[in-house]
Amino acid sequence: MRGRMQAMLVACSLALLSLMMPPVSVVSSATVALVTLRQGAYEGLYVLGCSSFAAALLGFLVLGNFQFALLYVMVLWLPVWLISIILREGQHLSLAIEIAVLLGILSVMGFYLYATDPVALWKAVLSQMIPVDVPVADIQRTIDILVHYMTGIIAAGSVFGLLFGLFLGRWWQANLYNPGGFRQEFLSLSTKPRLSLATILVVLVAVLSPGEISEIAWNVCILLFVLFTVIGVAIIHYVFSMMKLGRYMVPMFYITLFLIPHAMLIVGMIGLSDPWLNLRKKTNRNTPNGV
Repeated sequence: MRGRMQAMLVACSLALLSLMMPPVSVVSSATVALVTLRQGAYEGLYVLGCSSFAAALLGFLVLGNFQFALLYVMVLWLPVWLISIILREGQHLSLAIEIAVLLGILSVMGFYLYATDPVALWKAVLSQMIPVDVPVADIQRTIDILVHYMTGIIAAGSVFGLLFGLFLGRWWQANLYNPGGFRQEFLSLSTKPRLSLATILVVLVAVLSPGEISEIAWNVCILLFVLFTVIGVAIIHYVFSMMKLGRYMVPMFYITLFLIPHAMLIVGMIGLSDPWLNLRKKTNRNTPNGV
């Protein structure tokens, strides 16, 4: 927020550092998100463009290849810039999340239109990742299952990274100009009942349809799972925070998600059923002082 050069320096250097430490990419994306959320689309695009040029130049000097660095930062920053514009103009975090998931779904559709045989492509990629000292037969069955869902898994990971960058940028903005604003915004996340019904319909299509249609539907379901997992996290965080031991239960909840990722299935189901269960409203009603 002190100036363009500072923002570009942080975004560019962290983007290149994330090539060695991938989680750092979230902080780099958050830089672009913060500038866009606070200064607007043009200023965010200016920082994004100049940072991309600087990253390409540094990539050429350090890696000897500017194309990879340029492509990497554009893929890293363009989506978060777009979602930040939607959040800035629409002022609804849930809408920004839905658009991010929609981008992921479109990428899945585009991949299936582009790739003639996605299963064979992913099988070749995963087979190259098998350690030399591990018998191929031991994990071949797992690979044979994963190849049908890798498109959705990769897209979901990208959307999660995009959302984490957006959330961090929004949290920075709130800390600077509206303390406590992001917490209130995040804990009130919700979605329309028709989106939950549409998700159930997609699951039915995945279960009942044959061949590639079922495979595409399952991959789309993985992206929709991202949406409802984020909403489910907001719901459980809110419910736990309203309890007497909330200061302990909320951190334990996030630790549990980190240590037991399978728990996200339950969290996603809570987010999916929120239009009918409305746990936050019931919790508020049962709390003496309300929120």
